[in-house]
Amino acid sequence: MKQQDTGKKVIAKNKRARHEYELVEFFEAGLVLTGTEIKSVRANRVSLARSFVQPRDGELWLVEAHIAEYEHGNRQNHEPTRPRKLLLHRREIGKILEDLSQKGLTAIPTMLYLKNGRAKLEVALARGKKLHDKRQTLAKRDTDRQVQRALREKYR
Repeated sequence: MKQQDTGKKVIAKNKRARHEYELVEFFEAGLVLTGTEIKSVRANRVSLARSFVQPRDGELWLVEAHIAEYEHGNRQNHEPTRPRKLLLHRREIGKILEDLSQKGLTAIPTMLYLKNGRAKLEVALARGKKLHDKRQTLAKRDTDRQVQRALREKYR
């Protein structure tokens, strides 16, 4: 019997998500992938930049995520931006669908990683930030950075 990998290997992060949205709650979802897709994922050829999670018929789908075509694939290679089904427990799907419909939240992918050899997607329920909120976040980050720099200089 083959021993499983342990740990988590991050493949792709959605860096704009933390800038554009206030992240409220996180879920771990599996992905339904084809053989050439998982090979491209393992080769770190993934982008979550413009992707989002969309409910369809009581299921959740990852839309517009770009998984590059596998270089050594044949004519049965996958389409890079096809919708991919997310695998979650029924009660998690119910909670996400309820929050999406009632609280004015949206579901966005924040990170794609390999866990025990399987592709997992971190999905966050998020609320969009206003322009002044984004400016406050940037200003806070800048002041924190200046404080850290000053402390480093003082204790050298």
